[in-house]
Amino acid sequence: MTVSGIHHMTCYASDPQENVDFYTEVLGLRLVKQTVLFSNPAEVFEGEPIYHLYYGNEIGEPGTAVTFKPPGTEATRGAIAEGEVGRGQVSATAYTVPEGSVEYWHDRLTDHGVEVHGPKERFGDRLLQFRDHDGLPVEIFEGETDVEPWTDGPVPAEHAIRGFYGATLRPHNALETGGALEALGLEAVGQEFTPQRGDWTRYVAPGATRAKYIDLYNTPNFHEGSWGYGTVHHVAFRVPDEAALRTVRERLRGDGYAVTAMKDRKYFTSVYFRDPSGINIEVASAEPGFTVDETPDEMGRELKLPAYLEDRREQLESRLIDIDV
Repeated sequence: MTVSGIHHMTCYASDPQENVDFYTEVLGLRLVKQTVLFSNPAEVFEGEPIYHLYYGNEIGEPGTAVTFKPPGTEATRGAIAEGEVGRGQVSATAYTVPEGSVEYWHDRLTDHGVEVHGPKERFGDRLLQFRDHDGLPVEIFEGETDVEPWTDGPVPAEHAIRGFYGATLRPHNALETGGALEALGLEAVGQEFTPQRGDWTRYVAPGATRAKYIDLYNTPNFHEGSWGYGTVHHVAFRVPDEAALRTVRERLRGDGYAVTAMKDRKYFTSVYFRDPSGINIEVASAEPGFTVDETPDEMGRELKLPAYLEDRREQLESRLIDIDV
């Protein structure tokens, strides 16, 4: 059993409203889920709650969902430090748009005050590079995918984002990180060399029809990354169901990786491990998806909670920062 490309990517953010505004109004994605972090329920009430916001296409299909963890209360607004992208991290998230859309996106981003670099080319595909409102590195590639875009946003359907193209990792040791990707079933398919700036190695998930590329960017003497807003917390790869997840987990354990127990995230089940460079990697099931507690028409409008937090909904909602969707 191998992974089928990226399931989702999770990042840090400094402010929930600014995050919603950029990803819905500038990039044209749909806010498909408002919830809070599930990982440590005690912190939600004894400390301060943390939002977990999901964006994607109409129902946030695997391969389209980007998630953010901004502060949840006024007391913690501004408490998340600014991060710095470096070695040991996912260093860029990359989206797919249709062929011929790079010029549209260059103009759109520029009109919204975003500094854009490109068009450039990598492994034969044209791309733009820019940073979001928090400084998170983002790329837009022209490419093919089977993803249907969200069409009720501000971006015309013919240019709308169609999920992920892939992600870039900055390893300490490209061979060791490549080994972790190969343990997941990805295959190296090419290299590109940039004089005096490092080299790229591309991996692909065999048979994947979306979100299938991982690029390792190996640069000499690059600094260590630090966590905070403007950085990626982890990249999650997808498998179809829990049975497949258990198979991947056991294979990773057999290869010597320290993998967590299976964790119920309500919308998927997942496991986590770190590669030898410290890059945080998740493997998540495609089932049951984000429609498990909302219809497609209702998605993203109200706070959704796991069952064990429902009896404290009133207390939680009274403390969370209001978001205007």
